[in-house]
Amino acid sequence: MSAFPDIETLTDAESRLHYGRDWTRFWTPAPERVVFPRSTEDVVALVRWAGSNNRKLVPSGGRTGLSGGAVAAAGEVVVSLEKMRRQIELDAVEPSLTVEAGVPVGEVQRTAAEAGLYYPVDWAAAGSSQVGGSIATNAGGIRVLRYGMTRNWVRGLVVVDGRGRVLRLNRGLVKNNAGPDLCQLMVGSEGVLGIVTEATLGLTRPPPAQSVLLLAFADLSALMPALAALRNALSLSAFEFFDRRSVARVAAHTGSSFPLAEQADFHAVVEFDDPDGAGQDKALEAFESLVEDGHVIDGILSQSDAQAAELWRWREAITESIAPCTPYKNDLSVRVSRVPRFLQALEALVGRYYPAFEVVWFGHIGDGNLHMNILCPEAMDVADFRAACEGLSPRVFELVREHGGSISAEHGVGLLKRDYLHYCRDAAEIDALHGLKALFDPAGLLNPGKLLA
Repeated sequence: MSAFPDIETLTDAESRLHYGRDWTRFWTPAPERVVFPRSTEDVVALVRWAGSNNRKLVPSGGRTGLSGGAVAAAGEVVVSLEKMRRQIELDAVEPSLTVEAGVPVGEVQRTAAEAGLYYPVDWAAAGSSQVGGSIATNAGGIRVLRYGMTRNWVRGLVVVDGRGRVLRLNRGLVKNNAGPDLCQLMVGSEGVLGIVTEATLGLTRPPPAQSVLLLAFADLSALMPALAALRNALSLSAFEFFDRRSVARVAAHTGSSFPLAEQADFHAVVEFDDPDGAGQDKALEAFESLVEDGHVIDGILSQSDAQAAELWRWREAITESIAPCTPYKNDLSVRVSRVPRFLQALEALVGRYYPAFEVVWFGHIGDGNLHMNILCPEAMDVADFRAACEGLSPRVFELVREHGGSISAEHGVGLLKRDYLHYCRDAAEIDALHGLKALFDPAGLLNPGKLLA
């Protein structure tokens, strides 16, 4: 047995509840305590203490995840990285920014902007999510279509593994072929292999001025022709779709009126480069062609940054607007060309088994990622609701497998989807993942029960 390290600790019930969960609400937080390391050395001390005292550690960032990946429900010690917020180095030549894991992603974006640079990975919760958590879950967001996922921007990591070793991975190098890339191995590993304490993130030049189209589609089959036509005509950075129920929920939550008069079952926010307004004519020409072909029935083109932000709000406010309904989320992906066929099959499946449930659809249609949100009826017990949804999950994931997709496009596996991993990973892959867990965390100290059963 070893003494607990000299690290700030909270044990009151309110703190344990606050830090012991993420945005999911299907588990009751029950951590032993919450600790706040301020350095990589503190994290090393915590891992070594846990190994000597038979304790488990749950890494915690901004806790904006939706798969139970940061939940501490079995007496674990929560390791909050929120006090590790130093910005270590801005390298304007590469360019890159090296920060500690607790720095909010929104702060990375602001620091880059102040230096005339750009960190392009973005999502609605960027202001509260933290760098370490975004790396652990390989966060995606609204501009994957152009910029890719978080992993595309990770240049180096400092990680403390389950043995208490400090791994300094890739060291910010742009090119490094000295063997396999262990840095990328940690991206998306959900804290089961190691705790990220420091990251070097690539930056790029800011995009040119952009404009936004808000479109209403005649039917689901119009999505792919519209995406193809707009990609040919414009330089797209985002193509985000949402359904009629999403509009109703955002309108009720924000008290706003939807800017399109024409009612439609599906809509999309389309963002494109528009330097000096040069893209406006091309966008209008593409829009008119889509109307003539019967794919689009209404639309609006932003005329200012303020109007673009307002149009974006109809997509970005969806998650917040449905949060009070304890949504059971399925974050799914298939190849882009298969989205309409997959979505039609999925809608039919849910409608057949749970016709009384309200299902809200939205997603990053340009990269094949769909978010299916089943909302808990007001009069229904949350535990009964979860059980009902879990009864449907195997059918949903079997459909994902039939379409060659993934059961988790960007939110991770966590606790929520751990037992369904075999629907998108074969036995050999899962065995290899267990082998990696045994290599980096042989005593199973880190984020127990997440990702791997």
